Amino acid sequence: MPIYEYQCTACEHEFETMQKMSDAPLEACPSCGENTLKKLISATGFRLKGGGWYETDFKGDKKEEKPAPACGTGACPACVSN
Repeated sequence: MPIYEYQCTACEHEFETMQKMSDAPLEACPSCGENTLKKLISATGFRLKGGGWYETDFKGDKKEEKPAPACGTGACPACVSN
């Protein structure tokens, strides 16, 4: 459920409340009781955490594969076994 911010135009009281999107806007101020609430418009912030489709399907990071060491450097299987 979204969190909405309200402000009373009579007493300037501000508060947040969770409401369904289909709920009617609140009118009565819980502080002064006047029917002078207005819904504020504010930016929302969220962060997706953990593993999930957004991390595995749309992640742009690609790991670079290191080339195999050249023979004669002592690192390839043929040089190590000799």
